Amino acid sequence: MDLSNKNVIHVKKDGVEFLQFRKLLEYKDIINHAYSLGTDLNFRVAQPNKDPLPKDEFESNCKDYEKLCNNMGENCINVILCNQNHTKNVQVVDRKINSNKPDFNLSENDYTDGLVTNKSDLILATTNADCILLLFFDPVKRVIANVHSGWKGTLQRISVEAVKKMKEQFNCKPEDIICCICPSIRKCHFEVDKDVKDLFEKEFSDLDLTEIIEDNKEQNKWHIDTVQINKEILKNEGLKEENIIDSGLCSVCNSNLIHSFRVEKEGYGLNTALINLK
Repeated sequence: MDLSNKNVIHVKKDGVEFLQFRKLLEYKDIINHAYSLGTDLNFRVAQPNKDPLPKDEFESNCKDYEKLCNNMGENCINVILCNQNHTKNVQVVDRKINSNKPDFNLSENDYTDGLVTNKSDLILATTNADCILLLFFDPVKRVIANVHSGWKGTLQRISVEAVKKMKEQFNCKPEDIICCICPSIRKCHFEVDKDVKDLFEKEFSDLDLTEIIEDNKEQNKWHIDTVQINKEILKNEGLKEENIIDSGLCSVCNSNLIHSFRVEKEGYGLNTALINLK
């Protein structure tokens, strides 16, 4: 199965599969990136409640990071993973903390769902299993960000928080910023009850929600297009529409290659998105 389309390339190399965005590959002399594929791999390094994994599982998952990084031509030691907690917190990082292993499960990265840097050789990492991961790159200021935005993060507009951080800390201009949206659950499968629908209607009353929220009256459920919401709020923040690049891939529809919480349920695995400056 090949997930390549007009915006992404499905790479198969030495038994490892991942996606890369065609737009970011235009800058491959400056940055490197990948979104993992394959449900036989797992990029979880802690339990959902942040408790440690069994040693053998942790070591196996660390090897999956190593395999992916090796196929990108990068050193896994340089990975920095934020300890996602569905917040709107985006943290600037300028150094590794561990000198001889990846920065996994560190208290310095607690309650953080986005990372930003202008330093080379720091591999920013996020994980998902239906949530939205967004890769940001400013080719003018040479700044990158990696953001995890589940539905709670989308309600808190964390993608906009990342752009603001890039502006405030590195003088980035929104019109220069490229944002690439990784595979995630899409409107076709993101079904919610009235309480969640009401939260979205209240928070995004500034948007035209006609096509974003769809009513399934027979089941008293609603389908919400959280990807489109992120596109709209990023455009409102000043990003150019042509610089918002969507993989267009649903994690549920492609659950044979992409981890999905809604499909796998308990014991679900995680994908990872990586980005770094060279």
